[in-house]
Amino acid sequence: MAQFSPKPEWLKVRAPGGDTYHHLKETFRKLDLHTVCEEARCPNVGECWREGTATVMLLGDVCTRGCRFCAVTTGDPRGAVDVREPEHVARAIARLSLQYVVMTMVNRDDLLDGGADHVARTVSRLHALRPDLLIETLVGDFQGHMSGVDTVVDAGPDVFAHNIEVVRRITRVIRDVRSSYDQSLAVLRRAKERQRRLAADAAERGAPAPRRLTKSSIMVGIGETDDEVLEALRDLREAGVDIVTIGQYLRPSSKHAPVQRFVEPGTFAAYERAALDMGFLYAASAPLVRSSYKAAEVFVRSLIDRSGDAPSAGAPAGDAGAAQVEALLEERLAVARREAARLTAELDPDEPRPPGAPTAPSASPARLVPAASLIRR
Repeated sequence: MAQFSPKPEWLKVRAPGGDTYHHLKETFRKLDLHTVCEEARCPNVGECWREGTATVMLLGDVCTRGCRFCAVTTGDPRGAVDVREPEHVARAIARLSLQYVVMTMVNRDDLLDGGADHVARTVSRLHALRPDLLIETLVGDFQGHMSGVDTVVDAGPDVFAHNIEVVRRITRVIRDVRSSYDQSLAVLRRAKERQRRLAADAAERGAPAPRRLTKSSIMVGIGETDDEVLEALRDLREAGVDIVTIGQYLRPSSKHAPVQRFVEPGTFAAYERAALDMGFLYAASAPLVRSSYKAAEVFVRSLIDRSGDAPSAGAPAGDAGAAQVEALLEERLAVARREAARLTAELDPDEPRPPGAPTAPSASPARLVPAASLIRR
C-alpha cells in the first residue's frame, strides 16, 4: 500500500472531545497516572473516555522493548520504580464509578521479576478497596519466567491477558527480538494452568472457586495472511485462551511498520465465526477492536455464556436475551457506584456533603471525585 493511502470509511472515528473526555484527561494528569489509551495512540480514546473508561498503565511510561507497531516510548528506566504506585493507583481507580478496569504495563526487562510483584500488589490492593470490581491485567511475558506469571495470577485478576500481537511468521520482524510467539503462548498456557490449579485447591477446601479467564489479541493488516490468522487462533485456543480480540493495525507514525492492507469488515466477521467454532468463549473481531476495547461488555457476555444464563455471546441473541444481558450490566454498574460512594465516604469522612445528597454517585458513568484528594503529597 502507498504510505499515505486514505483510510476506508469503516476506520474513521470522531475526534476526541467532550466534557467527560477533557475531565478524565485533566484528572489523569493531576493524579500522575499514565494510560495506554494515550501512550499507544488508540483510535478509540475519544469513545472510551467519553464513556468514562480508560486503561491504566503501570510501571511508568518507558518500555524496555522496541516493537515496530507500538508508539509507547522505548528506553532504559534503569530499575526505577515508584513503590507508592500500587497504593496510589488502587485508591484512584477505586474512587471511580467503574465496574471493570484494565491495568496494563510496559515491559520492564530491567527488573528481576519483570514487574510482576508490582502488578500483583496493585491488584491485591484494589481487591481490598473494591471487592466488587472486575479486574483485567494485560501484562508482558516476563522474559519467559513463569514465576512472574504465577505471581500475577495468584493476585486474583478476573482476566489474565497477554497479547501475541501478530502471527508466527512475522513475529521476529514486528515484535522486539526479546519477544517470541512461542514464549507468549507459553505464558498464556501457564496462566490457564495456574488458574485451574487455584480453582482445584479452592474446591478441595470447600471454598467457592471464582471464575478466571485468559485473553489475548491479534493485529491484522500488518503482513499476515488469513490462513495464518486462523493458525494463530488455533494456537491460542490450544493454549487454553478463553477470549480473543482481533483488530486492524494502524500505523502510529512513519517510523513504525507500514500497513499492508485494510481488512474488510466481512473478513473480520469470518475470523469471529472461526474463533467461536474453535471453542473460544468470546471473540471480538472488527476493524477498531483493541485488546481492551469495551472490555467490560466482552467479559460479562463471556461470563453469561459460560454460566448458561443467556444466549451464546458469539451468536445473535433474541430480544429477551439482549434484555437479560443489559439488566446484568446495569446491576453490576449499580453495585460499582454504591461501592465507590462507600469508599469515598470511608477515605474522606470529613468531606462536606450538602443536605439530602445521595449516598451514591449520580447515574453518569464518568462521575469522578475531586482530584485534589488523590494527589500524592
